[in-house]
Amino acid sequence: SRSNRAGLQFPVGRIHRLLRKGNYAERVGPGAPVYLAAVMEYLAAEVLELAGNRARDNKKERRIIPRLQLAIRNDEEENKLLRRVTIAQGGVLPNIQAVLLPKRTTE
Repeated sequence: SRSNRAGLQFPVGRIHRLLRKGNYAERVGPGAPVYLAAVMEYLAAEVLELAGNRARDNKKERRIIPRLQLAIRNDEEENKLLRRVTIAQGGVLPNIQAVLLPKRTTE
């Protein structure tokens, strides 16, 4: 398959079909779906790595979706890229206003 030849996990053939079917352009070159699949695979790997690191830091092994949300929103570049994306079951970012926190006394 074209995915194997390109050394990718994402389906190049399916992406090519969807590009042709989606009326994004009159013609789609043979390199376009390979490039798009590579970019999508890189972004997915980056997000999953951040979420995995976040889960490992919190000593959690399951329910990676809230960790995805935390990882994306705490990474400046990814948050900028995905600022308009809603992640299903992602929860909300923990945010406690400073006035609500207990006052620290210095001794």
